[in-house]
Amino acid sequence: MHIRKTLVVLSLALASMGALAQDKAAYHINDTDAQALGALRNAKNHLDTDPAAQITFVTHAAGVDFLMQDAKDRNGNPYEIAVQELVKRGVKFEVCEITLKNRNLKREQFIAEASYTPSGVVRLVKLQGQGYAYLKP
Repeated sequence: MHIRKTLVVLSLALASMGALAQDKAAYHINDTDAQALGALRNAKNHLDTDPAAQITFVTHAAGVDFLMQDAKDRNGNPYEIAVQELVKRGVKFEVCEITLKNRNLKREQFIAEASYTPSGVVRLVKLQGQGYAYLKP
């Protein structure tokens, strides 16, 4: 009888842990024109639905462009405003340093909210290993 009771308690504990699990999402952005605006909107919607979600944008190649100073979307709106709003909600934005080197870009060209990772692709693999869902808008 004690074994059955222990199993029931253990099952309930595991179920509640699953209910408390936090969403974690890694957005892979490698083309600003095709992906950035929609991805920023998706992240906002995600947080509106689940404010505790952990979201990281990993950018490389042409995907870093929306994090550059004075970058604007196709409607002429600065990306920086949307990025700042998401950063206030805990979202992280990472720029691939290999891209910086290959495109001869400098950190000073990017908005203050950007952080840097040695390799965007390696960072995506590591985030997935940490339980992040991979999203490529």
